[in-house]
Amino acid sequence: MKTTTRVCVIGGGVVGASVLYHLTKLGWSDVMLVERSDLTSGSTWHAAGGFHTLNGDTNMAALQGYTIRLYKELEEITGLSCGLHHVGGVTLADNRDRFDMLLAERAKHRYMGLDTHIVTPDEIREIAPVTNTDGIIGGLYDPLDGHLDPSGTTHAYARAARMGGATIETHCMVQETNPRPDGTWDVVTDKGTIHAEHVVNAGGLWAREVGAMAGVYLPLHPMEHQYIVTDEIPTIYSRDTEHPHVMDPAGESYLRQEGRGLCIGFYEQPCKPWAVDGTPWDFGHELLPDNLDKIEASIEFAYRRFPVLEQAGVKSVIHGPFTFAPDGNPLVGPVPGLRNYWSACGVMAGFSQGGGVGLMLAQWMVEGECERDVTAMDVARYGDWITPGYTRPKVIENYQKRFSVSYPNEELPAARPFRQTPMYDVFDGMGAVWGHQFGLEVVNYFAQGHEPRYETPSFRRSNAWDATEREVRAVREGVGINEVHNFGKYLVTGPNARGWLDRIMAGRIPKPGRLSLSPMLSPQGRLWGDFTVSCLNDETFQLTASYGAQAVHMRWFEMNEAGGVQVENISDRLNGFQIAGPEARDVLAACTRDAVADMRFMDLRHVTIGMVDCLVQRVSFTGDLGFEIYCDPMAQRALWDTLWAAGQTYGMVPFGMRAMMSLRLDKFFGAWLKEFSPDYTPGETGMDRFIAWSKNTDFIGRAAAEAERAAGAARRLVAFEVAAADADVNGYEPVWIGGEVRGFCTSGGYSHHAGKSIALALVPAGDAEPGLEAEIEILGEKCPARLLTEPLFDPDGTRMRG
Repeated sequence: MKTTTRVCVIGGGVVGASVLYHLTKLGWSDVMLVERSDLTSGSTWHAAGGFHTLNGDTNMAALQGYTIRLYKELEEITGLSCGLHHVGGVTLADNRDRFDMLLAERAKHRYMGLDTHIVTPDEIREIAPVTNTDGIIGGLYDPLDGHLDPSGTTHAYARAARMGGATIETHCMVQETNPRPDGTWDVVTDKGTIHAEHVVNAGGLWAREVGAMAGVYLPLHPMEHQYIVTDEIPTIYSRDTEHPHVMDPAGESYLRQEGRGLCIGFYEQPCKPWAVDGTPWDFGHELLPDNLDKIEASIEFAYRRFPVLEQAGVKSVIHGPFTFAPDGNPLVGPVPGLRNYWSACGVMAGFSQGGGVGLMLAQWMVEGECERDVTAMDVARYGDWITPGYTRPKVIENYQKRFSVSYPNEELPAARPFRQTPMYDVFDGMGAVWGHQFGLEVVNYFAQGHEPRYETPSFRRSNAWDATEREVRAVREGVGINEVHNFGKYLVTGPNARGWLDRIMAGRIPKPGRLSLSPMLSPQGRLWGDFTVSCLNDETFQLTASYGAQAVHMRWFEMNEAGGVQVENISDRLNGFQIAGPEARDVLAACTRDAVADMRFMDLRHVTIGMVDCLVQRVSFTGDLGFEIYCDPMAQRALWDTLWAAGQTYGMVPFGMRAMMSLRLDKFFGAWLKEFSPDYTPGETGMDRFIAWSKNTDFIGRAAAEAERAAGAARRLVAFEVAAADADVNGYEPVWIGGEVRGFCTSGGYSHHAGKSIALALVPAGDAEPGLEAEIEILGEKCPARLLTEPLFDPDGTRMRG
């Protein structure tokens, strides 16, 4: 056995084999994989082997498309068969909401180049004749859907990796993973110790246990999953062509042809987590005992949807565990807090996503970043706060909702509330309707009077409309207040703090007492963060950004650490409030003896408000006159009492995130992971205006940003007014210009201040001219859209800056 290697991949399932192959494809040949048993042991060998492109996240859908197209390439490279069956598949919709979801997905697919189609019940019966379409209003057909041989595909990955120079060691059990001071690892196995520069945890069912060897908790949990293979069915084996897949969300089932019969699997509501206290090391090619009682209701529904099943006996029952993360997406990338330790876990849809996961992880390792935004599967989307007690109910919830409608405004209830600020009970008593971000409870809106205490999930305008409108009006006409807890906050200190920030941030680093806005770029010039930089003194800075990205940002800071600088994540050690609106200054002045009336836009100042020492910043994401006020969370309630009492004279109203996201549209302000993400560059999003081109620092991403500046961005972020009826843009709707899809929306919504539906979108730079008329497809309807050239509120910035 090799005792030194550049990369040691732990786990011989389809994901581990894919990672190994893609590392060789990108030029790293000194790589090896170790597997405690045989390749495919665990969950790979008993998988149903289906694959599809449908995914609510567009980048995940694109990676699934890559995975599916890769299989023919693997067959050509290796001469092995993946057992491919490209039979196509249709997803059924039995109600308006399900159909709206399919319409939204089809719209996304237009600019992604995926050839999917909305089909009628009559067309469904032609495509999938075993389907009873009673109650079905339509479906989405994808010709790429199909299935394969799990074992053959995994071995094809493995052979392709070996052909690229990789080594595979089976029957080699990892016992320890020990870091060395230089960042390399000793992987201790029952065959000896391997010294590896990098370790990849592709442990599948054992990923939790492998992670624990390195002292890390990975939020994963296995779930029992069951599917049935029928005896021969004449209606099936007499067909000239193979029957396509059918996904029936209402029945929580998927169906495909298997030989001369059918295979049907279920995501049943009375589901069961497996191996709650850890996966047994001696588990491998075993199945779990049959448990048809668990899927009895699902089978009864399936007999009505697919009556042909009543003609067939059960040939076999496959009941085995699969591993899920809390949101159902994989956990991929460098694990925060560990050097050269990578995760490739939680890939429950291994044959839809395994190729894309392998490609992204290999790019991350070899090239330093991925070609597309992988936030949806980044292992750092969860922080240190997550626990097994949180993971398990979220995994159960995700399993149960595997085929449910996924609404853009839906708030899932499992494992909540978990993390709360000192204001939780106060706001709850004021009618707060809660959302959550990064495990933290965040107010979406405040229900008053007859306004609903529950927001109905919908693709269309929800029942939170009136409350949101009221809160927006309160901010624009008087003063509103909300928490600043959902900002990520970092304290940067030390004699080299300014120099380090000048290298990390592309923007200008402010002088003491001032703020600046700055993008943080990747080496290839893509957006890695959107920050407010506050200079408290020459050696002390506070950074604020998206709360949900704090683990991602801390990982980046640690990867680019420098001497003489300390970076602390103080996101939960600093809290406070934002007040915004034309009366905000008067409210603040009424609460303090310190001077605040002369604070300029982008000033910061230490102020005592009531009894509380605060940091006050003259800035607001609402685009209005506003202040962000930070304090010790232990004093937050006292700060609230002071601000709220003073605010009553001015009609102060609390407001939530629904109003915030409407207010920012008035100024065309972008938001992280909507307008600003690693998919986009500063030039195309307008963030280049915050780059300090004249500073004498080779900041990260400078060369790429300057190259874009010289060439000009190929596309531009613009705002449209949309003639929408009862549904607004959420994101990724196609933009039609001159009868063809030329761009897509990044986000949108309704401006309650202006009374207009607004969309922010990326379109070709040549099209982004005043007077542009376009159409934006919302839930299957092309809505006329007109390019806007100035903000809907305070276009010259008089109120915001005054």
